Amino acid sequence: MTLKVGVVGVGNIGTIHANVYHEHPDTELVAVCDIIKERADDAAKRYGCQAFYSVAQMLQSGITLDACSVATKGEENGGEHFEPTMELLRAGIPVLGEKPISNRIGEAEQMVELARTNRVPYAVNLNHRFTPAAVRAKEWMEAGRIGQVHMVHMRMWINNPVESSPWFHLRALHPHSFDVIRYFGGDIARVAAFMMKGEGRSIWSNTEILLHFKSGAIGHLVGSYDAGASYGLEQCEVVGSKGRFVLDDACERLTYYPRRSIETESLAYLGGMRSFSETFKSRISAWIQQLTADTPWDQIDGSGEDALRAQRVIEAAIRSFETGQIVEL
Repeated sequence: MTLKVGVVGVGNIGTIHANVYHEHPDTELVAVCDIIKERADDAAKRYGCQAFYSVAQMLQSGITLDACSVATKGEENGGEHFEPTMELLRAGIPVLGEKPISNRIGEAEQMVELARTNRVPYAVNLNHRFTPAAVRAKEWMEAGRIGQVHMVHMRMWINNPVESSPWFHLRALHPHSFDVIRYFGGDIARVAAFMMKGEGRSIWSNTEILLHFKSGAIGHLVGSYDAGASYGLEQCEVVGSKGRFVLDDACERLTYYPRRSIETESLAYLGGMRSFSETFKSRISAWIQQLTADTPWDQIDGSGEDALRAQRVIEAAIRSFETGQIVEL
């Protein structure tokens, strides 16, 4: 089965989506859509497909779409996702959106509710959970090698000099962080957050967020837009009753440390994945595989619901910092 797919928003990230669809054996890229006419026309020429300048125009054209990526951007990298996603979901077209699901929690809730009401698959590009290393770590957990989870520690930081909203760092970067944390640790019950502005910054570009999970486990996130690239992008450590693992930079290194032995198991570049840029292919390929397998709408991995829950943690962290209180979700 070959899926006919489209991409809405063909900037930098949308072009990555388009490239994956164009090269994947199970998809045919039939449409690109962008409010910037030249951008849509250039992409259509590059991929040999049709160009559209609004979702309404694309839907009214009668073109067949089995799925569509929404890679728009906007304020805090999520301000323009709502309208195109709602239009596509109303039309019954499965959507893979970019993160954050939305920078406004009310919009995110509406998108998830519409997908639920219409029983349409809706996913978000939470690509860090789809790397071979993350999948292997999850398999270790399911096989009992970690035991009961006691702690989940996450670090996510990059150099990003952009100065926009006060919460740009939280809402744009940490949907990834909290999705990885939830992927391994489950739902979060309570949040306490501290933040600071980096030198010369006007936004809250550094954060330390304490977490209490519904399971009783504890953890934290350290995040920054002021960290050097040489420090590494991210690290996730999951500590349990039988052992722990450390996952470095999404895909590069995974190490298991048994609790009562000095022997360790270290793996690198699982599946031949060498860099973060390759994670888009693994995530979009998983989306394609689930659609071609007719996976029920409520069993989609990295779903809109997953993205909404990550975004709720972010909003709870903001409230915690503003009020100086522990916030319950």
